[in-house]
Amino acid sequence: MNNLKIGVLSLTAFLTFAGMENITAENIKIDTQNSSLVLQADKGKKLRHLYYGGKITDTDAKNLRPAVGKIYNAYPDYGMTTMPETAIAMIHGDGNMTLDLVVDGVSSRKEDGADIQTITLKDNYYPVIVKVNYKTRPDENVMETWTEITNNEKSPVTLTRFASGYLPIRKGDVWLSSFHGNWGNEAKVTEEPLTRGLKVIKSHEGVRNSRYDHSEVMFSLDGKPDENSGKAIGAALCYGGNYKLRIDTDETDSHHFFAGINEEDSHYKLGKGETFTTPALALAWSDEGIGGVSRSFHKWGRNHKLAHGDKPRKVLLNSWEGVYFDINEKGMADMMKNIASMGGELFVMDDGWFGVKYPRNNDTTGLGDWIVDAKKLPGGIQGLIDEAKKNNISFGIWIEPEMVNSKSELFEKHPEYVVKADHRNLKYGRGKTQLNLDMSNPKVQEIVFNIVDTLMTKYPEIDYIKWDANMDIENHGSQYLPADRQSHLYIDYMKGLEKTLDKIRAKYPDVTIQACASGGGRVNYGILPWFDEFWTSDNTDALQRIYMQWGTSYFFPAIAMASHISAAPNHQTRRTIPIKFRTDVAMSGRLGMEIQPNDMTVQEKEQTKKAINEYKEIRPIVQFGDLYRLMSPYDEKGVASLMYVAPEKDKAVFYWWKTRAFRNEILPKVAMKGLDPDKIYIVKELNSIDNKKLSFEGKSYSGKFLMENGLEMPVNHDLPKDQQTDWSSRVLLLESK
Repeated sequence: MNNLKIGVLSLTAFLTFAGMENITAENIKIDTQNSSLVLQADKGKKLRHLYYGGKITDTDAKNLRPAVGKIYNAYPDYGMTTMPETAIAMIHGDGNMTLDLVVDGVSSRKEDGADIQTITLKDNYYPVIVKVNYKTRPDENVMETWTEITNNEKSPVTLTRFASGYLPIRKGDVWLSSFHGNWGNEAKVTEEPLTRGLKVIKSHEGVRNSRYDHSEVMFSLDGKPDENSGKAIGAALCYGGNYKLRIDTDETDSHHFFAGINEEDSHYKLGKGETFTTPALALAWSDEGIGGVSRSFHKWGRNHKLAHGDKPRKVLLNSWEGVYFDINEKGMADMMKNIASMGGELFVMDDGWFGVKYPRNNDTTGLGDWIVDAKKLPGGIQGLIDEAKKNNISFGIWIEPEMVNSKSELFEKHPEYVVKADHRNLKYGRGKTQLNLDMSNPKVQEIVFNIVDTLMTKYPEIDYIKWDANMDIENHGSQYLPADRQSHLYIDYMKGLEKTLDKIRAKYPDVTIQACASGGGRVNYGILPWFDEFWTSDNTDALQRIYMQWGTSYFFPAIAMASHISAAPNHQTRRTIPIKFRTDVAMSGRLGMEIQPNDMTVQEKEQTKKAINEYKEIRPIVQFGDLYRLMSPYDEKGVASLMYVAPEKDKAVFYWWKTRAFRNEILPKVAMKGLDPDKIYIVKELNSIDNKKLSFEGKSYSGKFLMENGLEMPVNHDLPKDQQTDWSSRVLLLESK
């Protein structure tokens, strides 16, 4: 068992506590690369949580019980105890609302290189089984936990609460980092101390579940969060639908964390012999601050939770902000020629290419009718693919398969396929005509699969799909589900979507697919196993992107973060930012363009061509390296800075952006992180526009010096007066000798 990084330690512990007799304890130690979770699993008794933190020895685990103080149930149930927050609650077939789950057995198995430990709980009276699972990999710092709830009663039971996991967080000065926002302003970082009472973060959106709040949080255990020091825990619920995170700080100032599907409006009836499986809750512990948690999640995400996480992403041009719905053959050909001339590798045609009876000229028509508009594209999709091949680039296309417009042939033929409550009028979204297709319906699942299957069968050279979702489930009702299962809509929608995506990926494993949902509405690990990347935000303003991408980076790696160079003035904020700054921000994620190249000057095109070629040089470092956030834009010191370091620490890329312009302001020097202190690094500036090279260009410095002192960045660029602006930014490549 120790070879599996999972220890079952049987011992007799003689403990003297008020009201407690001597007990025989069986401790289960579950290890990741740098952490341990220890549970007490006495057969016939409650499963108890003893420890979660830095990796400990078997000896430590044996002697934990007297060292940890008060212990809590590892998966608290409702009924026999009613005061505390609980992880699971149900109504039995006879109306009884109590559960009394005790340990029935422990087992382990290997699956796809992972170790899975399962503790089986059973109710003391009712034939209800709950399996609590923990999944680890010996070379990863992230642990996953989830439950399987089985009803063996003669009649259905109703699940009224079904968390994926529970974790008691230690007492005292614990801070929470969470992520909130709105359309065009996603993933804003909030840091706050946990105080008495219940803190709830939840989603009711059904589809775009990270549009307002995120299902990922961090706990800093030593007070205010620090990037590189202190103990921290990261938690990410891997679910694409409605979720609920609860942090309960009780009367002893102990903090209790619960995460799972949002049970509000989703009580689930479990039939005889049926099993309900909750989504995974991923956990990571670090003693290197919140930055250590981020690096653990990035590595795990690339290796296990992101489609093709080991393959470099292409530099692309997306047509949306360049032409919006004004799609035509010549315009697409011009954009392809332009991106190819600047060194790009992929062109993506966005919305506006489809519809016959209801051509897609705006957002009010056509969704559901995925047939090429021959008036716009006489040569069809194949003509565009041929044009892309002529320019030696790949071709991609936009679809929104989960949605339909009321002005569409699909809706006219099958109005029963949309989300709608009986006796109620339709609830419209975007364009006052958009509706959700009901993914709980197998016929709808087949339609959505066929949208992709038809495109890929007819045009197998399609390299990239932008999969959008621009509407939430705004009215509760399924025309497919029976009356006694209407509360299953949100959950069964996600089950249907996952089933459809499984089928798509089984047939088309190699196509790149982006998760877009009104921008960053689907940035979560519940969706990403089927997707290669996400659209971080519809807001492409470079300054605001620094803030949004900063928050997103807490859990998600740069390889998944689509970051595009867009126009000036920006289409969302109307801010005018020089292309140098716009490019330097975009180069810190998966570089792309969201612009009409015909509107760019010759100088801008040449500068962008140079930047794209230099990005290709650093792409492996950015997309596969370790992230170190150095100076947060939220600290309001006038500078934001981060860097990526290659795993071998032989190369690194340093980013520096001035975030405000004040007269005679002294900006702080930024010390670097993550380098090898004994290596000597040569400094080279990328995407340079200055008349003179930086004073340290081409010079060599030890990793120790760079991490202790950093390099002094000029406040402004060295340019002729008529080219000077109040914006400045730097990208430095560090290579060891």
